[in-house]
Amino acid sequence: MSDMQSELRSTLTCPHCGHRATETMPTDACQYFYDCKGCGAVLKPKAGDCCVFCSYADVPCPPIQEARASGGAAACCVGGSDG
Repeated sequence: MSDMQSELRSTLTCPHCGHRATETMPTDACQYFYDCKGCGAVLKPKAGDCCVFCSYADVPCPPIQEARASGGAAACCVGGSDG
């Protein structure tokens, strides 16, 4: 068992306008879309990433944090890749 506590706050940076916003990440699902508060662009994960936090934020989502700590694969990413 892991004693790791997931970080739940992460700062997203819009790749279009550079706007930064600190948000609370969901713990029960991956967030696939995010509306930039700076320019209004709808961000989607990059190929191979499960969510916008893994693509554009300074801290990856909780399932990825836990997987890295345990050395395993994140349940949210198993079988979900098209690329």
